Amino acid sequence: MPSVKQNVAWSTILTMAGYVFPLITFPYITRVLGVEGIGSIQFAESVISYFTIFATLGIGTVGVREIAKAKGKRDDLNRAFSGLLFLNLLLTILAIIVLFILISIIPSFESHSKLLYIGISRILCGTLMIEWFFKGIEDFKYITVRTLLIRTLYVFSVFIFVRDADDTLLYFLLTSLTIVISAIINIIYSKRSVTFTLKKLDLKPYIKPLVIMGLYLVLTSMYNSFNVIFLGNYHGDVEVGYYSTTVKLYNLIMSVFTAFTGVMLPRMSTLISEGKDDEFRIMTSKSIDVLLLFCLPIMVLTEVYAPQIIRIIAGTGYEGAIVPMRIVMPLMLVIGYEQIIILQMLMPLGKDNAILTNSAVGAVVALILNLTIVPMLASIGTAIVWCACEIVVAGMAQYFVTKYSGYKLPFKKIATSILAYVPALLVCCLLNRFNNNQFVSFAVGIVFTGIYFLMIELFVLKNSLLINNFSILKERFIRH
Repeated sequence: MPSVKQNVAWSTILTMAGYVFPLITFPYITRVLGVEGIGSIQFAESVISYFTIFATLGIGTVGVREIAKAKGKRDDLNRAFSGLLFLNLLLTILAIIVLFILISIIPSFESHSKLLYIGISRILCGTLMIEWFFKGIEDFKYITVRTLLIRTLYVFSVFIFVRDADDTLLYFLLTSLTIVISAIINIIYSKRSVTFTLKKLDLKPYIKPLVIMGLYLVLTSMYNSFNVIFLGNYHGDVEVGYYSTTVKLYNLIMSVFTAFTGVMLPRMSTLISEGKDDEFRIMTSKSIDVLLLFCLPIMVLTEVYAPQIIRIIAGTGYEGAIVPMRIVMPLMLVIGYEQIIILQMLMPLGKDNAILTNSAVGAVVALILNLTIVPMLASIGTAIVWCACEIVVAGMAQYFVTKYSGYKLPFKKIATSILAYVPALLVCCLLNRFNNNQFVSFAVGIVFTGIYFLMIELFVLKNSLLINNFSILKERFIRH
Protein backbone atom coordinates (compact mmCIF):
# COMPACT_ATOMS: atom_id res chain seq x y z
CA MET A 1 0.00 0.00 0.00
CA PRO A 2 1.39 3.45 -0.86
CA SER A 3 2.59 5.56 2.05
CA VAL A 4 0.72 8.65 3.24
CA LYS A 5 3.58 10.85 1.98
CA GLN A 6 3.43 9.29 -1.49
CA ASN A 7 -0.34 9.67 -1.63
CA VAL A 8 -0.16 13.27 -0.41
CA ALA A 9 2.45 14.03 -3.07
CA TRP A 10 0.39 12.52 -5.88
CA SER A 11 -2.84 13.99 -4.56
CA THR A 12 -1.26 17.43 -4.24
CA ILE A 13 -0.14 17.29 -7.87
CA LEU A 14 -3.59 16.03 -8.88
CA THR A 15 -5.53 18.68 -7.00
CA MET A 16 -3.18 21.47 -7.99
CA ALA A 17 -3.52 20.41 -11.64
CA GLY A 18 -7.26 20.95 -11.35
CA TYR A 19 -6.62 24.58 -10.50
CA VAL A 20 -3.14 25.42 -11.82
CA PHE A 21 -3.86 24.49 -15.43
CA PRO A 22 -7.03 26.63 -15.55
CA LEU A 23 -5.06 29.37 -13.79
CA ILE A 24 -2.50 29.29 -16.60
CA THR A 25 -5.33 30.11 -18.99
CA PHE A 26 -7.29 32.29 -16.54
CA PRO A 27 -5.26 35.53 -17.02
CA TYR A 28 -5.68 35.07 -20.77
CA ILE A 29 -9.37 34.19 -20.59
CA THR A 30 -10.27 37.06 -18.24
CA ARG A 31 -8.75 39.50 -20.70
CA VAL A 32 -10.28 37.88 -23.80
CA LEU A 33 -13.80 37.17 -22.51
CA GLY A 34 -14.09 40.11 -20.07
CA VAL A 35 -15.75 40.21 -16.67
CA GLU A 36 -19.24 39.68 -18.11
CA GLY A 37 -18.18 36.61 -20.08
CA ILE A 38 -16.44 35.15 -17.04
CA GLY A 39 -19.54 35.86 -14.96
CA SER A 40 -21.76 34.15 -17.51
CA ILE A 41 -19.57 31.04 -17.50
CA GLN A 42 -19.40 30.97 -13.71
CA PHE A 43 -23.20 31.26 -13.47
CA ALA A 44 -23.58 28.24 -15.75
CA GLU A 45 -20.90 26.31 -13.87
CA SER A 46 -22.68 27.00 -10.58
CA VAL A 47 -25.97 25.65 -11.95
CA ILE A 48 -24.21 22.57 -13.34
CA SER A 49 -22.37 22.07 -10.04
CA TYR A 50 -25.66 22.29 -8.16
CA PHE A 51 -27.26 19.60 -10.31
CA THR A 52 -24.11 17.50 -10.19
CA ILE A 53 -24.57 17.41 -6.42
CA PHE A 54 -28.10 16.02 -6.89
CA ALA A 55 -26.77 13.52 -9.44
CA THR A 56 -23.93 12.20 -7.30
CA LEU A 57 -25.24 12.92 -3.80
CA GLY A 58 -22.55 11.92 -1.31
CA ILE A 59 -20.77 9.38 -3.48
CA GLY A 60 -17.56 11.42 -3.56
CA THR A 61 -17.05 10.81 0.16
CA VAL A 62 -19.18 7.75 0.93
CA GLY A 63 -17.72 5.99 -2.11
CA VAL A 64 -14.16 6.53 -0.88
CA ARG A 65 -15.09 5.19 2.55
CA GLU A 66 -16.91 2.08 1.24
CA ILE A 67 -14.26 1.22 -1.36
CA ALA A 68 -11.51 1.65 1.26
CA LYS A 69 -13.32 -0.87 3.48
CA ALA A 70 -13.66 -3.40 0.63
CA LYS A 71 -10.15 -2.94 -0.73
CA GLY A 72 -8.24 -6.22 -1.05
CA LYS A 73 -11.41 -8.35 -1.29
CA ARG A 74 -12.39 -8.57 -4.96
CA ASP A 75 -15.98 -9.79 -4.49
CA ASP A 76 -16.73 -7.15 -1.87
CA LEU A 77 -15.06 -4.52 -4.05
CA ASN A 78 -17.17 -5.47 -7.09
CA ARG A 79 -20.33 -5.43 -5.00
CA ALA A 80 -19.63 -2.03 -3.45
CA PHE A 81 -18.54 -0.47 -6.77
CA SER A 82 -21.56 -1.80 -8.68
CA GLY A 83 -24.10 -0.73 -6.07
CA LEU A 84 -22.69 2.77 -5.76
CA LEU A 85 -22.35 3.34 -9.50
CA PHE A 86 -25.85 2.00 -10.24
CA LEU A 87 -27.41 4.38 -7.71
CA ASN A 88 -25.30 7.19 -9.11
CA LEU A 89 -26.54 6.56 -12.67
CA LEU A 90 -30.21 6.54 -11.61
CA LEU A 91 -29.83 9.86 -9.79
CA THR A 92 -27.95 11.36 -12.73
CA ILE A 93 -30.75 10.59 -15.17
CA LEU A 94 -33.27 12.18 -12.80
CA ALA A 95 -31.13 15.30 -12.31
CA ILE A 96 -30.70 15.80 -16.05
CA ILE A 97 -34.47 15.51 -16.67
CA VAL A 98 -35.18 18.13 -13.99
CA LEU A 99 -32.55 20.51 -15.41
CA PHE A 100 -34.05 20.24 -18.91
CA ILE A 101 -37.42 21.26 -17.47
CA LEU A 102 -36.01 24.20 -15.48
CA ILE A 103 -34.10 25.58 -18.48
CA SER A 104 -37.43 26.00 -20.28
CA ILE A 105 -39.23 27.79 -17.40
CA ILE A 106 -36.64 29.92 -15.51
CA PRO A 107 -35.63 33.10 -17.42
CA SER A 108 -32.03 33.27 -16.13
CA PHE A 109 -31.54 29.59 -17.01
CA GLU A 110 -33.04 30.13 -20.46
CA SER A 111 -30.71 33.08 -21.16
CA HIS A 112 -27.76 30.80 -20.40
CA SER A 113 -29.33 27.76 -22.09
CA LYS A 114 -26.54 27.10 -24.60
CA LEU A 115 -23.97 26.91 -21.82
CA LEU A 116 -26.25 24.76 -19.69
CA TYR A 117 -26.91 22.28 -22.50
CA ILE A 118 -23.15 21.83 -22.90
CA GLY A 119 -22.89 21.47 -19.13
CA ILE A 120 -25.33 18.56 -19.08
CA SER A 121 -22.56 16.41 -20.57
CA ARG A 122 -20.52 17.28 -17.47
CA ILE A 123 -23.27 15.99 -15.20
CA LEU A 124 -23.39 12.63 -16.98
CA CYS A 125 -19.63 12.23 -17.26
CA GLY A 126 -19.14 13.49 -13.71
CA THR A 127 -20.91 10.28 -12.68
CA LEU A 128 -18.73 8.14 -14.92
CA MET A 129 -15.54 9.77 -13.59
CA ILE A 130 -15.64 7.37 -10.57
CA GLU A 131 -12.80 9.29 -8.90
CA TRP A 132 -14.11 8.00 -5.58
CA PHE A 133 -13.15 4.48 -6.63
CA PHE A 134 -9.53 5.35 -7.40
CA LYS A 135 -9.22 7.37 -4.20
CA GLY A 136 -10.72 4.48 -2.23
CA ILE A 137 -8.08 2.04 -3.54
CA GLU A 138 -5.49 4.85 -3.11
CA ASP A 139 -4.39 4.81 -6.76
CA PHE A 140 -3.53 8.50 -6.84
CA LYS A 141 -0.63 7.99 -9.25
CA TYR A 142 -2.86 6.89 -12.14
CA ILE A 143 -5.38 9.73 -11.91
CA THR A 144 -2.57 12.26 -11.48
CA VAL A 145 -0.81 11.18 -14.66
CA ARG A 146 -4.10 11.09 -16.57
CA THR A 147 -5.06 14.54 -15.32
CA LEU A 148 -1.73 16.09 -16.28
CA LEU A 149 -1.96 14.77 -19.84
CA ILE A 150 -5.56 15.91 -20.40
CA ARG A 151 -5.04 19.29 -18.75
CA THR A 152 -1.98 19.94 -20.91
CA LEU A 153 -4.03 19.33 -24.04
CA TYR A 154 -6.73 21.61 -22.60
CA VAL A 155 -4.31 24.50 -22.09
CA PHE A 156 -2.98 24.30 -25.64
CA SER A 157 -6.55 24.10 -27.00
CA VAL A 158 -7.66 27.23 -25.14
CA PHE A 159 -4.75 29.32 -26.42
CA ILE A 160 -5.22 28.05 -29.97
CA PHE A 161 -9.02 28.26 -30.34
CA VAL A 162 -10.33 30.92 -27.91
CA ARG A 163 -9.63 34.29 -29.51
CA ASP A 164 -12.28 36.86 -28.54
CA ALA A 165 -15.39 37.54 -26.44
CA ASP A 166 -17.57 35.59 -28.90
CA ASP A 167 -15.78 32.36 -27.96
CA THR A 168 -17.47 31.99 -24.56
CA LEU A 169 -19.33 28.86 -25.65
CA LEU A 170 -16.19 27.35 -27.15
CA TYR A 171 -14.22 27.93 -23.96
CA PHE A 172 -16.94 26.28 -21.87
CA LEU A 173 -17.05 23.36 -24.33
CA LEU A 174 -13.30 22.81 -24.07
CA THR A 175 -13.52 22.87 -20.27
CA SER A 176 -16.36 20.34 -20.37
CA LEU A 177 -14.44 18.04 -22.71
CA THR A 178 -11.73 17.54 -20.08
CA ILE A 179 -14.35 15.87 -17.88
CA VAL A 180 -15.85 13.84 -20.74
CA ILE A 181 -12.47 12.45 -21.87
CA SER A 182 -11.37 11.77 -18.29
CA ALA A 183 -14.55 9.80 -17.63
CA ILE A 184 -14.07 7.62 -20.71
CA ILE A 185 -10.46 6.83 -19.77
CA ASN A 186 -11.40 6.14 -16.13
CA ILE A 187 -14.13 3.64 -17.05
CA ILE A 188 -11.75 1.75 -19.35
CA TYR A 189 -8.91 1.74 -16.80
CA SER A 190 -11.13 0.69 -13.90
CA LYS A 191 -11.75 -2.69 -15.56
CA ARG A 192 -8.27 -3.73 -14.41
CA SER A 193 -9.30 -3.48 -10.77
CA VAL A 194 -13.05 -3.95 -10.58
CA THR A 195 -16.03 -5.35 -12.49
CA PHE A 196 -19.46 -3.73 -12.74
CA THR A 197 -22.20 -6.33 -12.41
CA LEU A 198 -25.94 -6.33 -11.82
CA LYS A 199 -25.83 -9.80 -10.27
CA LYS A 200 -26.48 -9.87 -6.53
CA LEU A 201 -26.80 -6.08 -6.61
CA ASP A 202 -27.34 -4.82 -3.06
CA LEU A 203 -28.25 -1.14 -2.86
CA LYS A 204 -29.60 -1.01 0.68
CA PRO A 205 -26.29 -0.46 2.55
CA TYR A 206 -25.53 2.63 0.48
CA ILE A 207 -28.87 4.42 0.23
CA LYS A 208 -28.92 5.94 3.71
CA PRO A 209 -25.30 7.23 3.79
CA LEU A 210 -25.60 8.53 0.21
CA VAL A 211 -28.82 10.38 1.01
CA ILE A 212 -27.40 11.81 4.24
CA MET A 213 -24.16 12.96 2.61
CA GLY A 214 -26.08 14.12 -0.45
CA LEU A 215 -28.32 16.28 1.69
CA TYR A 216 -25.18 17.57 3.39
CA LEU A 217 -23.73 18.62 0.03
CA VAL A 218 -27.02 20.10 -1.18
CA LEU A 219 -27.29 22.14 2.00
CA THR A 220 -23.66 23.26 1.96
CA SER A 221 -24.12 24.29 -1.67
CA MET A 222 -26.43 27.00 -0.31
CA TYR A 223 -23.28 28.94 0.46
CA ASN A 224 -21.14 27.57 -2.39
CA SER A 225 -23.10 27.14 -5.64
CA PHE A 226 -26.53 28.53 -4.77
CA ASN A 227 -25.11 31.85 -3.57
CA VAL A 228 -23.55 32.40 -7.02
CA ILE A 229 -26.87 31.58 -8.71
CA PHE A 230 -28.65 34.00 -6.34
CA LEU A 231 -26.04 36.70 -6.98
CA GLY A 232 -26.35 36.26 -10.75
CA ASN A 233 -30.15 36.43 -10.66
CA TYR A 234 -30.09 39.58 -8.52
CA HIS A 235 -27.08 41.54 -9.83
CA GLY A 236 -26.07 39.98 -13.17
CA ASP A 237 -22.94 38.46 -14.66
CA VAL A 238 -20.52 41.30 -13.82
CA GLU A 239 -20.87 40.87 -10.04
CA VAL A 240 -20.65 37.11 -10.51
CA GLY A 241 -17.42 37.73 -12.41
CA TYR A 242 -15.95 39.65 -9.45
CA TYR A 243 -16.94 37.00 -6.94
CA SER A 244 -15.91 34.03 -9.10
CA THR A 245 -12.45 35.56 -9.59
CA THR A 246 -12.06 35.59 -5.81
CA VAL A 247 -13.28 32.01 -5.49
CA LYS A 248 -10.93 30.73 -8.21
CA LEU A 249 -7.93 32.27 -6.47
CA TYR A 250 -9.05 30.89 -3.11
CA ASN A 251 -9.58 27.40 -4.58
CA LEU A 252 -6.14 27.43 -6.18
CA ILE A 253 -4.44 28.19 -2.87
CA MET A 254 -6.56 25.77 -0.82
CA SER A 255 -6.12 22.96 -3.34
CA VAL A 256 -2.86 21.94 -1.68
CA PHE A 257 -4.48 21.41 1.72
CA THR A 258 -7.58 19.84 0.15
CA ALA A 259 -5.25 17.28 -1.45
CA PHE A 260 -3.93 16.44 2.01
CA THR A 261 -7.41 15.91 3.53
CA GLY A 262 -8.47 13.89 0.48
CA VAL A 263 -5.60 11.48 1.06
CA MET A 264 -6.24 11.32 4.80
CA LEU A 265 -9.92 10.25 4.53
CA PRO A 266 -9.34 6.62 3.40
CA ARG A 267 -6.34 6.30 5.74
CA MET A 268 -8.29 7.62 8.76
CA SER A 269 -11.20 5.31 7.90
CA THR A 270 -8.79 2.37 7.94
CA LEU A 271 -7.37 3.40 11.34
CA ILE A 272 -10.88 3.62 12.83
CA SER A 273 -11.90 0.24 11.42
CA GLU A 274 -8.72 -1.30 12.90
CA GLY A 275 -9.30 0.33 16.30
CA LYS A 276 -6.04 2.32 16.23
CA ASP A 277 -7.36 5.29 18.24
CA ASP A 278 -3.96 6.59 19.39
CA GLU A 279 -2.61 6.71 15.84
CA PHE A 280 -5.87 8.36 14.76
CA ARG A 281 -5.30 11.21 17.26
CA ILE A 282 -1.65 11.61 16.28
CA MET A 283 -2.63 11.97 12.61
CA THR A 284 -5.25 14.57 13.58
CA SER A 285 -2.65 16.60 15.49
CA LYS A 286 -0.30 16.49 12.51
CA SER A 287 -3.13 17.71 10.28
CA ILE A 288 -3.55 20.79 12.51
CA ASP A 289 0.19 21.48 12.27
CA VAL A 290 0.04 21.24 8.47
CA LEU A 291 -2.94 23.61 8.38
CA LEU A 292 -1.27 26.32 10.48
CA LEU A 293 2.01 25.93 8.62
CA PHE A 294 0.23 26.31 5.30
CA CYS A 295 -2.43 28.97 5.91
CA LEU A 296 -0.95 31.73 8.05
CA PRO A 297 1.85 33.07 5.80
CA ILE A 298 -0.46 32.91 2.77
CA MET A 299 -3.17 34.81 4.66
CA VAL A 300 -0.68 37.59 5.42
CA LEU A 301 0.25 37.98 1.75
CA THR A 302 -3.27 37.75 0.32
CA GLU A 303 -4.72 40.27 2.79
CA VAL A 304 -2.05 42.90 2.14
CA TYR A 305 -1.40 42.36 -1.54
CA ALA A 306 -4.91 41.56 -2.82
CA PRO A 307 -4.86 44.45 -5.39
CA GLN A 308 -1.58 43.26 -6.90
CA ILE A 309 -2.68 39.62 -7.01
CA ILE A 310 -5.97 40.52 -8.73
CA ARG A 311 -4.15 42.76 -11.21
CA ILE A 312 -1.57 40.07 -12.07
CA ILE A 313 -4.05 37.21 -12.38
CA ALA A 314 -7.17 38.83 -13.83
CA GLY A 315 -5.97 42.14 -15.28
CA THR A 316 -7.76 45.48 -15.30
CA GLY A 317 -11.52 45.69 -14.87
CA TYR A 318 -11.58 43.25 -11.93
CA GLU A 319 -10.97 45.77 -9.14
CA GLY A 320 -14.38 44.84 -7.77
CA ALA A 321 -12.87 41.49 -6.68
CA ILE A 322 -10.36 43.03 -4.25
CA VAL A 323 -12.67 43.50 -1.24
CA PRO A 324 -14.36 40.08 -1.65
CA MET A 325 -10.90 38.50 -1.80
CA ARG A 326 -9.84 40.12 1.47
CA ILE A 327 -13.06 38.94 3.11
CA VAL A 328 -12.73 35.37 1.84
CA MET A 329 -9.03 34.55 2.37
CA PRO A 330 -9.21 34.09 6.19
CA LEU A 331 -11.58 31.22 5.39
CA MET A 332 -8.48 29.16 4.60
CA LEU A 333 -7.99 28.66 8.32
CA VAL A 334 -11.69 28.10 9.08
CA ILE A 335 -12.41 25.70 6.21
CA GLY A 336 -9.08 23.95 6.63
CA TYR A 337 -9.91 23.14 10.25
CA GLU A 338 -13.47 22.27 9.23
CA GLN A 339 -12.13 19.75 6.68
CA ILE A 340 -9.99 18.12 9.36
CA ILE A 341 -12.77 17.63 11.91
CA ILE A 342 -15.46 16.68 9.37
CA LEU A 343 -13.59 14.68 6.70
CA GLN A 344 -10.90 13.20 8.93
CA MET A 345 -12.90 12.71 12.15
CA LEU A 346 -16.70 12.78 11.87
CA MET A 347 -16.80 10.89 8.57
CA PRO A 348 -14.45 8.04 9.55
CA LEU A 349 -16.34 7.81 12.86
CA GLY A 350 -19.54 7.32 10.83
CA LYS A 351 -21.32 10.35 12.34
CA ASP A 352 -23.22 11.20 9.17
CA ASN A 353 -26.27 12.55 11.06
CA ALA A 354 -24.07 15.08 12.83
CA ILE A 355 -22.61 16.19 9.50
CA LEU A 356 -26.13 16.59 8.11
CA THR A 357 -27.18 18.71 11.10
CA ASN A 358 -24.14 20.93 10.53
CA SER A 359 -25.06 21.56 6.93
CA ALA A 360 -28.72 22.22 7.75
CA VAL A 361 -27.78 24.99 10.16
CA GLY A 362 -25.34 26.43 7.61
CA ALA A 363 -28.01 26.36 4.89
CA VAL A 364 -30.51 28.25 7.05
CA VAL A 365 -27.90 30.91 7.83
CA ALA A 366 -27.01 31.11 4.11
CA LEU A 367 -30.64 31.56 3.05
CA ILE A 368 -31.30 34.30 5.59
CA LEU A 369 -28.09 36.20 4.83
CA ASN A 370 -28.45 35.84 1.05
CA LEU A 371 -31.90 37.40 1.24
CA THR A 372 -30.84 40.24 3.55
CA ILE A 373 -27.22 41.12 2.64
CA VAL A 374 -26.63 40.24 -1.02
CA PRO A 375 -29.32 42.60 -2.46
CA MET A 376 -27.50 45.53 -0.81
CA LEU A 377 -23.82 44.52 -1.06
CA ALA A 378 -23.72 42.34 -4.22
CA SER A 379 -20.44 40.35 -4.53
CA ILE A 380 -19.14 41.71 -1.21
CA GLY A 381 -22.33 40.49 0.45
CA THR A 382 -21.92 37.04 -1.11
CA ALA A 383 -18.38 36.85 0.31
CA ILE A 384 -19.70 37.79 3.76
CA VAL A 385 -22.43 35.14 3.51
CA TRP A 386 -19.88 32.46 2.69
CA CYS A 387 -17.64 33.44 5.61
CA ALA A 388 -20.49 33.58 8.12
CA CYS A 389 -21.83 30.17 7.07
CA GLU A 390 -18.45 28.43 7.24
CA ILE A 391 -17.79 29.83 10.72
CA VAL A 392 -21.16 28.56 11.94
CA VAL A 393 -20.62 25.12 10.35
CA ALA A 394 -17.11 24.82 11.81
CA GLY A 395 -18.45 25.70 15.26
CA MET A 396 -21.19 23.08 15.01
CA ALA A 397 -18.73 20.46 13.74
CA GLN A 398 -16.45 21.14 16.70
CA TYR A 399 -19.37 20.60 19.09
CA PHE A 400 -20.07 17.17 17.58
CA VAL A 401 -16.40 16.16 17.44
CA THR A 402 -16.01 16.99 21.13
CA LYS A 403 -19.21 15.12 21.94
CA TYR A 404 -18.31 11.90 20.10
CA SER A 405 -14.52 11.73 20.42
CA GLY A 406 -13.61 14.13 23.23
CA TYR A 407 -11.37 16.12 20.85
CA LYS A 408 -11.40 19.82 21.77
CA LEU A 409 -10.44 22.84 19.71
CA PRO A 410 -6.67 23.39 20.14
CA PHE A 411 -7.38 27.05 20.87
CA LYS A 412 -4.04 27.86 22.49
CA LYS A 413 -2.03 26.44 19.60
CA ILE A 414 -4.12 28.25 16.96
CA ALA A 415 -4.25 31.58 18.85
CA THR A 416 -0.50 31.53 19.51
CA SER A 417 0.26 30.86 15.85
CA ILE A 418 -2.05 33.66 14.65
CA LEU A 419 -0.54 36.20 17.08
CA ALA A 420 2.95 35.21 15.96
CA TYR A 421 2.14 36.36 12.43
CA VAL A 422 0.70 39.78 13.40
CA PRO A 423 4.15 41.48 13.16
CA ALA A 424 4.58 40.09 9.64
CA LEU A 425 1.18 41.49 8.67
CA LEU A 426 2.09 44.95 10.03
CA VAL A 427 5.49 45.01 8.28
CA CYS A 428 3.94 44.01 4.94
CA CYS A 429 1.31 46.75 5.35
CA LEU A 430 4.08 49.32 5.89
CA LEU A 431 6.07 48.01 2.92
CA ASN A 432 2.99 48.25 0.72
CA ARG A 433 2.03 51.72 1.97
CA PHE A 434 5.39 53.45 1.52
CA ASN A 435 6.62 51.79 -1.66
CA ASN A 436 5.40 53.58 -4.78
CA ASN A 437 5.92 50.53 -6.98
CA GLN A 438 3.28 48.07 -5.80
CA PHE A 439 4.75 45.09 -7.62
CA VAL A 440 8.20 45.66 -6.12
CA SER A 441 6.47 45.90 -2.75
CA PHE A 442 4.72 42.59 -3.46
CA ALA A 443 8.01 40.88 -4.34
CA VAL A 444 9.71 42.24 -1.21
CA GLY A 445 6.70 41.16 0.87
CA ILE A 446 6.95 37.58 -0.43
CA VAL A 447 10.65 37.36 0.43
CA PHE A 448 10.17 38.94 3.87
CA THR A 449 7.18 36.70 4.72
CA GLY A 450 9.06 33.60 3.60
CA ILE A 451 12.05 34.40 5.84
CA TYR A 452 9.76 35.38 8.73
CA PHE A 453 7.83 32.14 8.29
CA LEU A 454 10.96 30.00 8.62
CA MET A 455 12.30 31.92 11.62
CA ILE A 456 9.04 32.02 13.57
CA GLU A 457 8.14 28.37 12.92
CA LEU A 458 11.60 26.97 13.65
CA PHE A 459 12.71 29.08 16.61
CA VAL A 460 9.58 30.56 18.24
CA LEU A 461 6.63 28.22 17.56
CA LYS A 462 9.01 25.27 17.14
CA ASN A 463 6.73 23.44 14.75
CA SER A 464 7.75 19.79 15.08
CA LEU A 465 6.64 18.94 11.55
CA LEU A 466 8.90 21.57 9.98
CA ILE A 467 11.79 20.81 12.34
CA ASN A 468 11.62 17.09 11.53
CA ASN A 469 11.59 17.75 7.79
CA PHE A 470 14.54 20.12 8.09
CA SER A 471 16.43 17.46 10.06
CA ILE A 472 15.76 14.90 7.33
CA LEU A 473 16.98 17.32 4.64
CA LYS A 474 20.07 18.15 6.71
CA GLU A 475 20.95 14.45 7.12
CA ARG A 476 20.55 13.83 3.40
CA PHE A 477 22.70 16.87 2.57
CA ILE A 478 25.46 15.70 4.94
CA ARG A 479 25.43 12.20 3.37
CA HIS A 480 25.97 13.63 -0.09
